[in-house]
Amino acid sequence: MTSENGQLKTPLEGIRVLDLGRYQAGPRCALMFARMGAEVIKIEALAGDESRANGPRVRGQSAYWVQYNSGKKSLAINLRTDEGKEVLRDLVKVSDILLQNFRPGTIDVMGFGYEKIKALNPKIIMINVSAYGQYGPNRDKVGFDPIGQAMGGLMSLTGYGDLPPIKTYFPLIDRITALHACIGALAALREREISGEGQALEVCLADTGFTTNEIPISAYLGGGVETTRPDTAIGGGGTPFGGMYETADGHVILAAGNDNMWPRVCEALGRLEWLDDPRFADRDTRTENVDALEAGISDWLKQRNTKQAVEDLSEHSIPCAPVNSTEQAAHEPQLHEREIMMEVPDPVAGTMWVSGKSIKFSRTPMVVGSAPTVGQHTRELLSDLLGYTDEKVQALVDGEVVSCDDSN
Repeated sequence: MTSENGQLKTPLEGIRVLDLGRYQAGPRCALMFARMGAEVIKIEALAGDESRANGPRVRGQSAYWVQYNSGKKSLAINLRTDEGKEVLRDLVKVSDILLQNFRPGTIDVMGFGYEKIKALNPKIIMINVSAYGQYGPNRDKVGFDPIGQAMGGLMSLTGYGDLPPIKTYFPLIDRITALHACIGALAALREREISGEGQALEVCLADTGFTTNEIPISAYLGGGVETTRPDTAIGGGGTPFGGMYETADGHVILAAGNDNMWPRVCEALGRLEWLDDPRFADRDTRTENVDALEAGISDWLKQRNTKQAVEDLSEHSIPCAPVNSTEQAAHEPQLHEREIMMEVPDPVAGTMWVSGKSIKFSRTPMVVGSAPTVGQHTRELLSDLLGYTDEKVQALVDGEVVSCDDSN
């Protein structure tokens, strides 16, 4: 459990998580626990989790499945059987966290609501993830990531001009909800050290959607201020040096609108005369005269390729970055040198790239592993963790209560 000097080898070594999550928000939370060294047991159906079939695919392997389940153990079990439920009850007794993102009420019908699992293990922490929450006006509705983007107002501000509302391509709401769940569970683990008791917590996609738009909502509720999207995708959208601009071969993004950066911008663009121009004396006057400034920076950037523009601006400590395509992002040195994506062995594809070390600890490592095959760890968990005899395990296999992949 610990290294020779008595320290934990990983931040969450000794913590066991039962992952009943599906799709993204739940499994992504459990993934963070796996990366920090917890033992995460993926509870999936006998034929495997349905997201194993999701694209895109790499040499026959689902990139979707691998991203959210690498580093976990797979226990394939039929929870519609009494015997399968008994196995899960035994696992609850020896685990720290149970995560689920079924529709509200479903886990209670299954017999694993918080009061039931608390009776089995008073120290258990239960993470409930849902679309609209375990209570509230929309509790019984179903939903996925886009409902958070839409309901919270984010989609209305994404894009520009008169375009219809636009959702982000990647599941922003799922990812942030997963982090909320992980943070909450870590806090519950800390509180358990003091009280000796577990507790239930819940997060939902709709709530996360409101948090992504919290500043515009605050401005409206507090003073009736309505935030609007920019008129155009190019330029600062009414604020100089705070948006996307064209270069000779692509685009860059700038975030240099404050007064402290203004002299550096003038120096980088070779426009020191702007420092003495009363039209550009402060942020407000620069915003009023934004067209004159936008013309100057646009002309300067269009004479340079993206790489050169970023280098020249960065030399003056101006926040900027290339607007990369997926291909360009995949070749960024930052991605590889900091091990944000890492290549791991895979039983189907040979190797797969998975999300890597998003957190860097000074003493303890992040743990990046491979995605399991269906039931890869069933026999190990039932025998070694629960102490079932070989005969009992085989009887469960024969009765189609669990399935095992004994090829690994």
